[in-house]
Amino acid sequence: MSPRSPSVNEELRRRSRERLLQATVELVDERGYEATTLGDIACRAGSARGLISYYFPGKRQLLQSAVHRLMHHSLQAALDREPVPAGEDAGRERLARAIDAILGLAQERPLLMRTHMAGILTAEGFIQCPEQQRLAFLLRDTVERYGTEDADTDYRLLRALLMGSVVAVLLPGAPMPAARLRAELFQRYGLDWELGTPPSEGPEPPLEGPPPLQGPPPALAPPSAQGPPPVLGPPPVQESLPVQEPPVQDPPPVLGREGAAAEG
Repeated sequence: MSPRSPSVNEELRRRSRERLLQATVELVDERGYEATTLGDIACRAGSARGLISYYFPGKRQLLQSAVHRLMHHSLQAALDREPVPAGEDAGRERLARAIDAILGLAQERPLLMRTHMAGILTAEGFIQCPEQQRLAFLLRDTVERYGTEDADTDYRLLRALLMGSVVAVLLPGAPMPAARLRAELFQRYGLDWELGTPPSEGPEPPLEGPPPLQGPPPALAPPSAQGPPPVLGPPPVQESLPVQEPPVQDPPPVLGREGAAAEG
């Protein structure tokens, strides 16, 4: 039996890796991260337990690669869906489909995506694996076809906005409606609501902006238009009443001795 060629060996390794990634997505989506062991993943993939350590440094890195692969496949399928975007509006349609694909994963696989985001926000951060690089290339290409002048910067911004939207959808206790987040992203990029895959509940109401600025109060007419103010003269002189002097009384009579005796 002749030995396998290098190309055959490479293809076998690729398939083995793909089975491990697919098994990880399925099990974590079903049971959660803590309840899924590396042995469970190897068993579901039909592989030896040691192969996981050969391909991945640990379970957290395996999960990130698995979810990035899922995101890449979901995004690619959305972009390739018939009718394929074409014409001058193709870039806007592709961007709308990309936003819908990522938000759709947050709604369809909440446990898996919440676990993935929690891992990214820990010390490990992004893992530079082939799956992550394929996803990054596809997102960057989408932004470039949309018509940006700085694809590298705008790709990172789009990635941050999508990550923030996924976290907002999955936030325990205070989730944001996916349709509202979609409306905000579409408004930012100037996309029509009908592009991509609109939610079944219908268009979102218009976003509430800041209250309209109120104009200045109406200007008063200049004095010339109102006429000169009335000239106030001195207060009217009231007619004074005649002053009545008290009557002059005669002094009491002086009584003599005879009179005083009579008084007594």
